[in-house]
Amino acid sequence: MASESDASSIATLSCARCEKPAHLQCPKCIDLKLPREQASFCTQECFKAAWSSHKSVHVKAQLSSIGDQNSDLISQGWLYCVKKGQARTPKLPHFDWTGPLKQYPISTKRVVPAEIEKPDWAIDGTPKVEPNSDLQHVVEIKTPEQIQRMRETCKIAREVLDAAARVIRPGVTTDEIDRVVHEATIAAGGYPSPLNYYFFPKSCCTSVNEVICHGIPDARKLEDGDIVNVDVTVCYKGCHGDLNETYFVGNVDEASRQLVKCTYECLEKAIAIVKPGVRFREIGEIVNRHATMSGLSVVRSYCGHGIGDLFHCAPNIPHYARNKAVGVMKAGQTFTIEPMINAGGWRDRTWPDGWTAVTADGKRSAQFEHTLLVTETGVEVLTARLPSSPDFGGDVVFKDELFDYVGGFEKRDMCMDPDLMIWSIFDDFPKENGVSGPVEKVWYKLAHEDLVSVRAISEDRDSGIRQLCNEALIGGEVDVYIQDFHLSKP
Repeated sequence: MASESDASSIATLSCARCEKPAHLQCPKCIDLKLPREQASFCTQECFKAAWSSHKSVHVKAQLSSIGDQNSDLISQGWLYCVKKGQARTPKLPHFDWTGPLKQYPISTKRVVPAEIEKPDWAIDGTPKVEPNSDLQHVVEIKTPEQIQRMRETCKIAREVLDAAARVIRPGVTTDEIDRVVHEATIAAGGYPSPLNYYFFPKSCCTSVNEVICHGIPDARKLEDGDIVNVDVTVCYKGCHGDLNETYFVGNVDEASRQLVKCTYECLEKAIAIVKPGVRFREIGEIVNRHATMSGLSVVRSYCGHGIGDLFHCAPNIPHYARNKAVGVMKAGQTFTIEPMINAGGWRDRTWPDGWTAVTADGKRSAQFEHTLLVTETGVEVLTARLPSSPDFGGDVVFKDELFDYVGGFEKRDMCMDPDLMIWSIFDDFPKENGVSGPVEKVWYKLAHEDLVSVRAISEDRDSGIRQLCNEALIGGEVDVYIQDFHLSKP
């Protein structure tokens, strides 16, 4: 509320609630330049009592402002998307918006040249092969020929996303990002897979701030302090490559930076366990643990998925704990991991456009995604960043401190048997960069000497690891050996 020093300027006004002489003004109304008559109150108590009804004044003013800003766009054929992309309207749909963002008009559908090979939904918006395929229930093992096509496609998808990232800055609309994605995809001989997929109206997804996923590129200009996720999928030579990243727009607050950093780490930690024999459900355990340790939550409505000649197929990859994903990883499988992490609660809602998923509490959300190939010994990130890939904005370079490249060791060198959840014990102990610290040396020794046997008693094994970490933290380097399949110190 405005301070008492403003009282003289509003002494002739009456309280909007009780009509007593007003002494205060609503600061939000002042910011919105609303008439003083509806912004004045006698006391803080009266203002608080009127808040539930008074705040609707702000919403109406904001919607009116958006309508005024967009009137020229409407006259040029830009319309609001409704009914999951199957209809348009010149009026902003009514909705109880959960955060500051609201729908903006979208431009007309972009054209794909006739010579580009297209998926079956390109014309009428309805996939026909995908929903009826046996691969919705059986995880496909790709042939060498399929794998090679996927490598080509995923490299194109990476280059397209990088092109989009280079134009992100305050003042750029998400529709402009979509134009870059569309044109870069076409130039590479590919089709933008999202375009007309179940009537999705654009060539990529752009999810800003509280939007979790499937945001439709529109006329809104990115603002300083936003975060924006760009999700790209390319169809090339009959197969799909899918990835996304979240970027900073200008100067972003620390809470948003930490949200994006944690989300990136969730994906990295999940990828680190991928190899033959690992259960798909373990991915959710890894992601959920890291997110909750940072005070964040994991979206449950949307999951990773199998990918290849089909855009979406088995397996289903939930990112939350205690999920019921079925099956184990095998060499030759391809799928995405794409955790969506929220600053507040995990629940979501969907906008009237039928696509845009937003946080139910209006707090921000971030996401990262890669398409992966399970190899005989581990994993190949098909959509991996290139040396030329731009950073995420704001001069930020993400590093997982535990896996920082030090002393010639790489991240993969530090990864233990991913099927054993006991490695979370190490999260309880302070660590140094790289593998030079005492706790890291214990970690590395245990991993490479294969000292953790499946025959060990779980309680003894966990207790032994915890003991070794404590001793290493207190006394420096600790030699490790195994006796009777239990961990101990000589």
